[in-house]
Amino acid sequence: MQKKLIVSDPAVMMGKPVIAGTRITVELILEKLAAGETIEQILQAHPRLTREAVQAALAFAAEALHADVVYPTAETAG
Repeated sequence: MQKKLIVSDPAVMMGKPVIAGTRITVELILEKLAAGETIEQILQAHPRLTREAVQAALAFAAEALHADVVYPTAETAG
């Protein structure tokens, strides 16, 4: 049985999804990747993280976007 890598607890980081056993949020990992950091840089900055945990954060975010919800984007006047 695979251990659950992403957990949410109201007592930890206000309930945001985090890597199990840490206070490192999925949000932080996504922000760092979006800013251009590599997985290797993230792992170096956060020694408690594993590559598997970063991949679990990405999978969690992808799954969260699978919901049948419309995400409006800002339209530009033109």
